[in-house]
Amino acid sequence: MNIRRMQAEDIGALLALWREAGLAIRPKGRDTVEALARQFASMGRHWWLAEEDGKVIGAVMGTHDARKGWINRLAVHPDYRRQGVASALAARVEESLAEDGVEIFAALIEDENETSCRLFEALGYEKYPVHYYRKKLHEGV
Repeated sequence: MNIRRMQAEDIGALLALWREAGLAIRPKGRDTVEALARQFASMGRHWWLAEEDGKVIGAVMGTHDARKGWINRLAVHPDYRRQGVASALAARVEESLAEDGVEIFAALIEDENETSCRLFEALGYEKYPVHYYRKKLHEGV
């Protein structure tokens, strides 16, 4: 397995991986190719892909606000799960964010996503109860 920094031309492969991994996609909002390209232009240096034999098998998007780093959209192709791909991607994005001086890492995980909850607990993350509020400018996002 090779982990490399994502490039703008990888956005199509990223979307394909998300579909194969079963992630919810907002194709009329934040997950269009154009929207992802804008996001990538802003924080793409913290987006990583895992490949095996040239095939994208995992991905993670890292972002930060200069004080807290966020691990977003960590996904692994179903055929490559339970092989250390997610752990390797999480470690790489933590390392990348730390290069920007970030010392706190966080991930928002929905309660029903037990697999991701177990992964982050195994990686040393502590569950921190919080109320999450959001406001959408329109329904497609």
